[in-house]
Amino acid sequence: MKPINIGLMGVGTVGGGTATVLKRNAEEISRRAGRRIRLFMAANRDTERAREHVGPEVIVVDDAFQIVNHPEVDIVVELIGGTTIARDLVFKAIENGKHVVTANKKLIAEFGNEIFARAQEKGVIVAFEAAVAGGVPIIKALRESLAANRIEWIAGIINGTANYILTEMREKGASFADALADAQRLGYAEADPTFDVEGHDAGHKLTIMASIAFGIPMQFSKCYLEGISQLSSKDISYAEELGYRVKLLGLTRRTDDGIELRVHPTLIPEGRLIANVNGVKNAVLVNCDAAGPTLYYGAGAGALPTASAVVADIVDVTRLLAADPEHHVPLMAFQPDQLRDLPILPIDQVVSSYYLRIQAIDRAGVLANITRILAEDAISIEAVIQKGSIHDGAAEVVILTHRVKEMDVNHAIEAIEALDSVAGPVVRLRMEELNA
Repeated sequence: MKPINIGLMGVGTVGGGTATVLKRNAEEISRRAGRRIRLFMAANRDTERAREHVGPEVIVVDDAFQIVNHPEVDIVVELIGGTTIARDLVFKAIENGKHVVTANKKLIAEFGNEIFARAQEKGVIVAFEAAVAGGVPIIKALRESLAANRIEWIAGIINGTANYILTEMREKGASFADALADAQRLGYAEADPTFDVEGHDAGHKLTIMASIAFGIPMQFSKCYLEGISQLSSKDISYAEELGYRVKLLGLTRRTDDGIELRVHPTLIPEGRLIANVNGVKNAVLVNCDAAGPTLYYGAGAGALPTASAVVADIVDVTRLLAADPEHHVPLMAFQPDQLRDLPILPIDQVVSSYYLRIQAIDRAGVLANITRILAEDAISIEAVIQKGSIHDGAAEVVILTHRVKEMDVNHAIEAIEALDSVAGPVVRLRMEELNA
């Protein structure tokens, strides 16, 4: 039987790892796929570097369009990244009737609706397990393993860079700037870390998971993003004193009014398993009506973990090549004509609990005024701690609230900040219990 020819576009960290896995585990992969899978062609600007990874038997070119146009390539693997040349290559591959495997979360989150529509027209598969959480098989779990369930919510620690920084801030009391510098020194953070620390990377991944979980179109532009760059180690310490850990959490939830789609620093009870995911690891917690809560944990990035997901997709596509396209597992879990354009809730309509840190003059009646304002907006208090005087007669008050609509909290914060006894802005972080 003719082998399945793979065209690899991009031979960087993940591309090199993919070549390694395909060669090292060739026999095992073929046994699972029922057919020989061969790395046939690779494209990279640095052709010498590419040859070091793929070996002398693979055709190496410096123009990836030679791969998508080559008649002998069966499956195109896009590991270039971004939404410029990668987008053009993926659309051209689909136009040429080639199946596509990609790890490009930005491409899928921002152009997935159009990509999947074209793939359906051409009867080809676009697989993207590696686009979310690296080696953690969360896409397959959502699309196939949990197909019997009504998924209620998903909460994920899905950016290893941010999680490493928050772990360092909690364990060592480091500032954000110092923890970021350490992450950059170790290669966990880019020279420009904005994409990771401001929530964009997590937002792309969350958008993809929400679409699969709830059967809605990709809507990254409506995802609320709030990063960790303004987070103080003081708040992480206070949260721990109250029994919580702070994580950059991606959260999507089905409600009667629409779908929550948000990424932000979040207090999570320290007893939850997901609250104890540290360093560069990823974890995704899915709550369903039948299966209940299930947790998926592992390496969210890196050459071999991500390559594991890429090659698993290649095996899946190979298995399906002889199948009727009408009976493939739908790319977005739901049949294309069953997707629903449910509204994405604006952040001020989201219901959550809150952590508030208020710097106020240390005198009688100040706390009473603050609690009065909260009561006027029907905000119930769960816990209060007051720290001693910090400077010039000022003290800090930390308040945890019960669940309330964000617009009401914003209104109360505005009134609190207007008090003569309050100095500076109120620090506000969201809290989620994440119980089933």
